[in-house]
Amino acid sequence: MSRKANPTLIGAFVVGAAALAVATTLLLAGGNWFGERRQHVLYFAGAAQGLQVGAPVVFLGVKVGTVKQIQLGLDPHSRRFVVPVMIELEPQAVRASGGEPIDLRDRATVQQLVERGLRARLRMQSLLTGQLYVDLDFHPDKPAVFAALDPDLSEIPTIRTTVQELATKLEGFPMDSFLTDVAAISSAVNKLMSARTTQELPQRLEATLRHLESLAARFDAQGGPILNDVRANLAELNKALLAAQAAMVKLDTAADRVAGLAQPDSRMVEGMSQASEELAKAAAAVRHLTEQESPAMTNVNAALKEITRAANALRLLAETLDEQPEAILRGKRKKDPS
Repeated sequence: MSRKANPTLIGAFVVGAAALAVATTLLLAGGNWFGERRQHVLYFAGAAQGLQVGAPVVFLGVKVGTVKQIQLGLDPHSRRFVVPVMIELEPQAVRASGGEPIDLRDRATVQQLVERGLRARLRMQSLLTGQLYVDLDFHPDKPAVFAALDPDLSEIPTIRTTVQELATKLEGFPMDSFLTDVAAISSAVNKLMSARTTQELPQRLEATLRHLESLAARFDAQGGPILNDVRANLAELNKALLAAQAAMVKLDTAADRVAGLAQPDSRMVEGMSQASEELAKAAAAVRHLTEQESPAMTNVNAALKEITRAANALRLLAETLDEQPEAILRGKRKKDPS
């Protein structure tokens, strides 16, 4: 006889399975199942082909949210179509230095980041699939341009991608004149390369290389004696420099000695000073003796007078003896008055 199933046990098993499924769903949802969902809007001016709902939103290389909605809007001021993109940011993605979380869902917090240069742009997620993602980064050099199509939504200003900026710069580029110039340059280069002188350049270069090789060989052959002479001259020059250095040392020593002798307290200077003083005294004595009224000069003058008288007497005696040689024995004769 088969045993009848217990309905209470079956019901408990079903309820437990349902509770386990709900808990698993809440765990996979990361605690955001019943959390408050606040979104921000981005207005892209170009085409958003490759951006899909569910694409990641990356802030400084870290995923902080996802793309929730992509629409097509019209700017009433510029009458141009724009692509509004709704993004949802996670509340626990950013933390301060103290560990407290920064809620990126808060409109005031995002506004402060925008004032510091927070901008959004589209970037390539995969080159193979062409998928895009939203990149949030600081670009304080880029002005904040707001579309403000819906003032009730928190808006993060966007900037153009690198490709869009390049396309904007190329819009005013004179491509026709550029291609014409390129064609002219290509024609000139073709004409230059097809000229006979240009075609002869390899032969001329080969001849020049041969001449250089010959010159190098001659230099190698004749360079040995020249280098030996140069070495010998350098050795002689080194000897001359050493002799000049020795002479300079001797001159320095002699100069030091002369400087020592020329010092005011040296013996030579003192002796020269005493000699100059003695010479000065002798000169003063000679000057005193040569004065007209000095006793020495008076005696000299008197002596000169006596010498003059004696000289006259001797002259008269000589004349007398010349005329009367016998006057030495007989005496001087008296002259005849007739």
